[in-house]
Amino acid sequence: MDTVDTRPIVAVAGAGGFIGRALAEQLGTSAHLRGLSRSARVGASGGYDSWVACDLFSLLDAEGALRGARSAVYLVHSMMPSARLTQGRFEDLDLVCADNFARAAKSAGLERIVYLGGLLPPVGVSLSRHLQSRSEVESTLASHGTPLVTLRAGLVIGPGGSSWQILSKLVRRLPVMACPRWTRTLTQPIGLDEVVALLAACVSRGDIEAGTYDVGGPDVLSYRDMMQATARAMGKRRPMFSVPLLTVGLSRLWVSTVTGAPKELVEPLIESLVHPMVARDRELQARLVIPGRPLAELLAETIAAEARTVAPKAAPRNGRKAKKRALVRSVQRLGLPPGRDAAWVAEEYIRWLPTWLIARVLRIEVDAAKRCRFYAPFSKKPLLELSLSPDRSRPDRVLFYITGGMLAKLGGRPRLEFREVIDGSHVIAAIHDFEPRLPWFIYSSTQAIVHLWVMRAFGRYLARLARNRPSAA
Repeated sequence: MDTVDTRPIVAVAGAGGFIGRALAEQLGTSAHLRGLSRSARVGASGGYDSWVACDLFSLLDAEGALRGARSAVYLVHSMMPSARLTQGRFEDLDLVCADNFARAAKSAGLERIVYLGGLLPPVGVSLSRHLQSRSEVESTLASHGTPLVTLRAGLVIGPGGSSWQILSKLVRRLPVMACPRWTRTLTQPIGLDEVVALLAACVSRGDIEAGTYDVGGPDVLSYRDMMQATARAMGKRRPMFSVPLLTVGLSRLWVSTVTGAPKELVEPLIESLVHPMVARDRELQARLVIPGRPLAELLAETIAAEARTVAPKAAPRNGRKAKKRALVRSVQRLGLPPGRDAAWVAEEYIRWLPTWLIARVLRIEVDAAKRCRFYAPFSKKPLLELSLSPDRSRPDRVLFYITGGMLAKLGGRPRLEFREVIDGSHVIAAIHDFEPRLPWFIYSSTQAIVHLWVMRAFGRYLARLARNRPSAA
């Protein structure tokens, strides 16, 4: 007779990543772990009892992935492009995913979300884009009412971590190291095992209150000192000299060239290194008796673990590889006039489009059902058709599906949305999963540019309205 699994379901967004993989070993015995992954996986694997294909840019996917779960862990950071063409800053992409997750958590009735963010400097210090994004994600995850427990950590030392890989490659590959000014900044690294133990406790223990907790290891040191410690742990001699004129911009190029890491990953990380990454207090660690281990011990353990790891062989291909769809994602953050909401922005967008300069080139028709069609001069067939989805729209989020037109390939869920973010001070205008019908080289140099042009013009229009009408009547 089969036994019924009574363990609570814990959903983990970012389950396939560096920390998500390690977390499964800690939580697997006390919870039914549901891994959220962009690509479909079958059955139990990697310590997870089940997997759900989930695109966090889709609220519908997020709602399905969290249904039936008691709590969730959020380990997502959208720093890499998510489509063949991605228009938008990584912090705005992060914002959409976090907002979808928070809305879905409320819909599913989750007891709590546990989030791993980044250490922040004192209040009042101007943040880098990377740290500002971490802070925005934190506030967004809590913005729809689900209790949020946030662990703020600096560099996590452990095999496979992206930041650790950049650090270790710099030390391995440079016989002499030029040290810009930012290498004097203080940091407080922490071990992977400690982070995982803290995350697991925040999920399973009801006596850990919702709130923000700084965590870190016992050592506070500069990045230069940390690189020297890494060289010693590797048994390498690495002379270092200061280069005060090496700017953050040149550092980005230098680090990306030496390590081979994508510039999309390196750029925001390097920008953040001007801020001290030091825990203000480690109260939670003291309460849970997880003080952390000295850096020298973490480095020795991580280097030894990586030396034992054999890279898996690539799986043999079976026949021809399926061709990926050439999708487009475009995400822009626009200022929201005070007292207005996303529903008002959507109405204003439809009203504004026919009056704008583009109306001299295209004919735009909007019917009573708020179906919007774009026509070329003298054409009876629309170039593009947007249809309002009333069932999926709310005052703070309005959704249009792309339902036709000569410029769009249909299939999947191509859509345009407007959603409020950052406590209603901004609205995100986003196109997701759009597949152009034009040949790619033509699309990317024409239609894609026009879309960005239109959205930026609409953003300036909203800004003028905010100046002229500072509050709703």
